[in-house]
Amino acid sequence: MTDRLPALFLGHGNPMNALAHNAYTAAWRHLGASIRRPRAVLVISAHWYVPETGVTVSTSPRTLHDFGGFPDALYQLHYPAPGDPALARRVQKLLAPLPVRLDQSWGLDHGAWSVLRHVYPAADIPVVQLSIDATKPAAFHVEIGRRLAPLRAESVLLLGSGNLVHNLRAYAWHEPERDPYDWAVRFEDQARQMMLANDTASLVGYDSLGPDAALSVPTPEHYLPLLYVQATRQADDGVEFPVSGMDGGSISMLGVRIG
Repeated sequence: MTDRLPALFLGHGNPMNALAHNAYTAAWRHLGASIRRPRAVLVISAHWYVPETGVTVSTSPRTLHDFGGFPDALYQLHYPAPGDPALARRVQKLLAPLPVRLDQSWGLDHGAWSVLRHVYPAADIPVVQLSIDATKPAAFHVEIGRRLAPLRAESVLLLGSGNLVHNLRAYAWHEPERDPYDWAVRFEDQARQMMLANDTASLVGYDSLGPDAALSVPTPEHYLPLLYVQATRQADDGVEFPVSGMDGGSISMLGVRIG
């Protein structure tokens, strides 16, 4: 038996999920209700993808509407969770000697709040975001995740937010309910098997897995949050997939629970 919190990777999909009541948002709410309440959440979101490692240090992180072309109602949403400067500095210490900038300008992007709005709707749990360094290879992000793993035993929920399969060029914009592409299904199934086998090396080497992977991960930012979560895995941790589905044929909504 362990007191560690699990680590989660959630496919956030369309920002409109923030307003939606569907199978994905219901599963997110169930996760929030079923996991022991954390003292804070550390989010690694696909949408803070910059050429450095930074961590939010604001006491009141602002809600970022980092998208365009959506209904006005989406821009009216706010997720007023507090920040946690002490956790930000703890992250900085865990990652030393890597330079980690304490960031006052970022807030909670939609990869964070569109999901957290359902997982913890009261917005009463402090949230800190960690950026993804766009200049670094996949193995770097696994090493960051390994260094962050002790937080799970400190009542911090590590949450990666992205999408295992994320190909907007192939997305069926006028048919979001369409059947998933065969290549998307094959790559998602392959990734599931790698996670079940705890095969981190193959997950890191996704760009050498052939055409299905190339179509599923044409750019890395939505895939990399999964590696942070996978990297926190301990010897006695299991893996579950509490959320599943494919949106528009080419966006995997797969959720992964480690531990």
